[in-house]
Amino acid sequence: MNQLEEAVARYQKVIESETYKDLGWAEELAGKMQAGNLTQGGRLICPFLRPNFITRRQYDGMVKAAEALFSAIDRVEQIALNDAALLARMELLPAEKMLAAIDPGYPFLAVTSLLDTHLTNGSVHFVDYDADTPIGVAYGDALADLFYEAPPMREFRKRYKLEKTGGRKHLLAALLKAWKQFGGKANPRIAILEFRRGAQSGDQGEHALLRDFFRSEGCEAEIVSPDQLDYRNGVLRRNGFTIDLVFRRVRIREFLLRFDLSHPLVRAYRDGKICMVNSFRSELAQKKAIFDLLTDEQVTSSFPAAERKAIRQYIPWTRVVGARQTMHNGEMVDLPEFILKNRETLALKPNDDGDGQPSIRGWEVDDAAWDRAVKRAMRTPYVVQERLEAPRSRFPLYRYGEMEFKDVQIDVLPHAFLGKVQGCSSWLTGVNGGSFSTITGLAPTFILQNRS
Repeated sequence: MNQLEEAVARYQKVIESETYKDLGWAEELAGKMQAGNLTQGGRLICPFLRPNFITRRQYDGMVKAAEALFSAIDRVEQIALNDAALLARMELLPAEKMLAAIDPGYPFLAVTSLLDTHLTNGSVHFVDYDADTPIGVAYGDALADLFYEAPPMREFRKRYKLEKTGGRKHLLAALLKAWKQFGGKANPRIAILEFRRGAQSGDQGEHALLRDFFRSEGCEAEIVSPDQLDYRNGVLRRNGFTIDLVFRRVRIREFLLRFDLSHPLVRAYRDGKICMVNSFRSELAQKKAIFDLLTDEQVTSSFPAAERKAIRQYIPWTRVVGARQTMHNGEMVDLPEFILKNRETLALKPNDDGDGQPSIRGWEVDDAAWDRAVKRAMRTPYVVQERLEAPRSRFPLYRYGEMEFKDVQIDVLPHAFLGKVQGCSSWLTGVNGGSFSTITGLAPTFILQNRS
């Protein structure tokens, strides 16, 4: 039994002991989450009763690999912005290309970002990239604080030393650096840009936690919806609140479904009157086609050796689906034919998650369903990606006043600010035979080491 397995077994023994059979501590934990805005869509963001533990060696290896990939992604974006052929491979909408052409007023393509990571023992693989609406920074900090002081964790910490992986302060520092590069002087007035969701008030969810944190650090901050914005005389505002910096938590594709390029936000951005984080240019790397460019050695041949090595080791082979010839493991293949013949080892994913198209894992469907999926992918922007198995574990969760155990898939999300990883969160999804699972949410993440 390795260190991680031993720690998980120890924690499970603690919560199943006579001392904790009365689940009052779990009810109290859930109440504190509810009171602390740790909710999403009216549900607790964390239904789980155990944190996700990772070892110091795992964390350090993930950080090193992720930072090399963030650097390579930034390099690919810079090349694509100046190469029409590569930009075309990203499958951007015309409006997205127009927005990407606007200089944001600072040199960073992504101020905040994360990578969807499969972390298994000593191996690391990155399967997705997000620079639009990274979630979990504020949630993760708050969850870690609550769990750290929960009664079972206090007992667990008698044997193990744990390190939190928080990131709120690093997020704000990155925002302020972008603001300074933009030309800002005093602390900016920050608009946290979110779509209003039905009856949900502006005082709920992670955006409320971020607003309160920004205010505590001396920055005026408000939660703003795009339909509340007005732009006149070179000033963007929501009612009486004048906006200097927009922290964008709205996906561009969703924004363009509702508004056109005459929207006040776009006009203020185009005129250089606001600093937007992330800028509209981050949409380039939001497309899964970025992994196509990363795994194309013709594109990356001039990259630093460390970045090329990281791509080979940590990124699964990925191609934009189309009638084309391409390289796979040193051999030229006909891509549609290759996809059809290798169902068991491939997955089809929409190029943009905002399209509402499904991801199809070839090993979970039969030949007929795979044939239909390939035909869809030939008509709609999709990528094909080599199969990677996500790590799984059995987690305790609290539902309807009872503790139960469920198998979940674990995705670790290292958070990067200006390309440097500062903390991570863990997203857990119930394993339910490939069908949709309602068991999903964040778990606090702790770096684990034996107490000396």
